[in-house]
Amino acid sequence: MPVRIRLMRLGRKKKPFFRVIAADSRSPRDGKFLDILGYYNPLKEPYEFKVDSEKVKLWLQRGAEPTETVRALLKREGLL
Repeated sequence: MPVRIRLMRLGRKKKPFFRVIAADSRSPRDGKFLDILGYYNPLKEPYEFKVDSEKVKLWLQRGAEPTETVRALLKREGLL
């Protein structure tokens, strides 16, 4: 089962809020997920990005691959 660390969109129209999740790569963007790792709010100035670093490291050790967006956010936070 290929696992991806990706963003799940929440919020409402024109007000996006994202949850950082570990999910099977075959499931839909807002569908079933395996674990909640944190959240990302791009509308706050500066943006708000909080993740549980222990959970992220655990999923990366298990072979999960982050999407490009999540990879960039994790690099900014110093987790990659």
